Amino acid sequence: MWLVLALLGAGAWLPGPSACGAAALSASSLENFHFRSWMLQHRKKYTSEEYHQRQQTFLSNWRKISAHNAGNHTFKMALNQFSDMTFAEIKKKYLWSEPQNCSATKSNYLRGSGPYPRAVDWRKKGNFITPVKNQGSCGSCWTFSTTGALESAVAIATGKLLSLAEQQLVDCAEDFNNHGCQGGLPSQAFEYIRYNKGIMGEDTYPYKAREGTCKFQSKKAIAFVKDVANITINDEKAMVEAVALYNPVSFAFEVTSDFVGYRKGIYSSKSCHKTPDKVNHAVLAVGYGERNGVPYWIVKNSWGPYWGMNGYFLIERGKNMCGLAACASYPIPLV
Repeated sequence: MWLVLALLGAGAWLPGPSACGAAALSASSLENFHFRSWMLQHRKKYTSEEYHQRQQTFLSNWRKISAHNAGNHTFKMALNQFSDMTFAEIKKKYLWSEPQNCSATKSNYLRGSGPYPRAVDWRKKGNFITPVKNQGSCGSCWTFSTTGALESAVAIATGKLLSLAEQQLVDCAEDFNNHGCQGGLPSQAFEYIRYNKGIMGEDTYPYKAREGTCKFQSKKAIAFVKDVANITINDEKAMVEAVALYNPVSFAFEVTSDFVGYRKGIYSSKSCHKTPDKVNHAVLAVGYGERNGVPYWIVKNSWGPYWGMNGYFLIERGKNMCGLAACASYPIPLV
């Protein structure tokens, strides 16, 4: 039986045998009110057996967020659609489960000497970035990073912004060492598009958030890759050049539990690693800048527009934060 909760009476004070007992019951009632409010906001429903477990996980996450925000950090956290989940569940549903060998990605990028603009934001340059998308419960972030970079590359070259088919990559790119909902690399997906002779549009190959049979039709392909620029491993200055002069850049990094609750500010972590074998999520750098002396990347995520800063986040630049410079690349479109 589904347990559907309403706000009515959720925050009511409950009498107790003593002042201390009353305070404890009042605090418990307040927590229950917050959980029920969050459920309504995110349209969550649980079986009666599941409710208590999700409530306890939510409260644990809520306390961690409150403790973080009370500290001295460069970013703030908030409740979001993941707040009733443990990090182990999030890793299983939304991040890569297959290890990715970024260090094996061929690097063919020759960086110039600069100088480059102090700040760049491709969202403000023109109609070059598609709206934030949502990968759902599938570790297909690499497909959204891939399509995002190619969508921008085509728009920059032709002035036409397309929305490309992530589902085609989920279903069809396995021969290029990609693994559907278990993970993959944009650099390998660009190679798939290059040698497979194109990618279809999202309207003709809609996203399903699950693996399926390949339905690619070459006659319906609308975007093509001429070559792939693979940025030298750990060369973050080359990433700056690429974003400044050429195109938004796909990159992968390691997501740890504090990132899931990101709300705003410049993300920085002491718990993540900088090695290629630890990366588990692919995203798209659409610009960079600096705030109060701290340089950052502007990054498009694939967790929907209600996560983070309208689907975007900032991450500290210049320190290879969480391995973000381990496997960066962008496509050169065939137009």
